[in-house]
Amino acid sequence: MSKEAHEAPTRCAEQLRLNSDLVRDAGARLRELAPPFAATLARGSSDQAAAFGKFLLEIYGHTPTLSHAPSTGSLYHATSPNFRNVPLIAISQSGKSPDLLAAAEEAGAKGALIIAIVNDANSPLAELADIVIPVYAGPENSVAATKSFVCTLIALMHLVAEWSQDGALLAALGQVEEVLTKAANTDWTGVTDMLTSAGDMFVLGRGPTLAIAGEAALKLKETCGLHAEAFSSAEFAHGPMTLVGEGDPVLALAPLDEASTGLNERLEDFAARGAKVIAAGRAQDVSSAECTLPTATDCHPALGAIAQIQSFYALANAVSLARGHNPDSPPHLNKVTRTL
Repeated sequence: MSKEAHEAPTRCAEQLRLNSDLVRDAGARLRELAPPFAATLARGSSDQAAAFGKFLLEIYGHTPTLSHAPSTGSLYHATSPNFRNVPLIAISQSGKSPDLLAAAEEAGAKGALIIAIVNDANSPLAELADIVIPVYAGPENSVAATKSFVCTLIALMHLVAEWSQDGALLAALGQVEEVLTKAANTDWTGVTDMLTSAGDMFVLGRGPTLAIAGEAALKLKETCGLHAEAFSSAEFAHGPMTLVGEGDPVLALAPLDEASTGLNERLEDFAARGAKVIAAGRAQDVSSAECTLPTATDCHPALGAIAQIQSFYALANAVSLARGHNPDSPPHLNKVTRTL
């Protein structure tokens, strides 16, 4: 897991180079199509990537985006005929999950434009897609997806940048290797002891970091056996706040845009309750945290969010080992999940 996570920056740079013409053409095709909305299709870590894609599409592409549940097509065969000429972005590391294949095929039969973002460009999902965007993560032997997840986020960022022609997002693509390499070499493992004996915890994000929080919480469950739940820092006050008490760990992944509004006040509330608050972000947004984690703050908010998960993976690996787990082979899990 650790070795593969550290490969991500180089893999992402190579992906951007290899996909340059392909994604530019895909962006032009999508602008010409001018769909009323877009949809995503994914499970697991790929679904967290899809949530990141939804943020990018809605904020920078100004395109409403829904999450198309795989079972809608694979079990219920209830895909709407209104999918005609709507991009359905199907995301899968393996491209082999039966439910994703069935749902994508069902949507395609209803007229959807299937865009497959996959690590295996020869997979069944790629074969049925109209547009295939390989992420070029290379073989990933650890069950826990790391480099394939980061590469998928970059592929989504690339696609939305070309589709929207957003100048700042396009410019940020040129910083990917530099920012992610620095993030991969940024040490977050100093807070390992705070999580080694934890029974449960919360991971907070908002805007560009909400999906990153979701992926971090999933990895803590998957590799560390730690019951971690992700929430929007804005939504957390609507009920879950009552669960935070003395000694409870909270990891806050602060965004680099307007979504950080009010976060530090929320962290103050946690600290007043005696919670162990760990946070990454700009100093003014996380000054109330007990421990602050170094992270990129001088880059595009989308890239800054990706940098946070890049740094987080080493922490997840360290916590897993400290808790007596094998991060490469979590119990009861397989690399390809064949949900029906």
